[in-house]
Amino acid sequence: MQKHTKIYMNAFGYTETDFIPSEISGQKANDTHHIIGRGKGGEDRIENLMAVTRKEHEKYGDKKQYMKDLLFMHESKLKAKGINYSRDWFLTNYKKYANPN
Repeated sequence: MQKHTKIYMNAFGYTETDFIPSEISGQKANDTHHIIGRGKGGEDRIENLMAVTRKEHEKYGDKKQYMKDLLFMHESKLKAKGINYSRDWFLTNYKKYANPN
């Protein structure tokens, strides 16, 4: 299992046999997506990782026009689940991706 997938599963308390829902659709997630891609400076940290289906990964992955919305969805999920995260990290990246063009 990849490091970033372990980080995500540990934060949410999932095991390898659990149904892990996509944070976008609620369908079975196949991938752990880096919202900000590693090639663009994205890190393996819970703030930057979200569970998605393969189709969602292909559709939304590494596309600036979706990053702010994905960040908002993911922060909302972390907050709702009571998972500790850095609010400052989100604020910095909201500003960075406010105008994707």
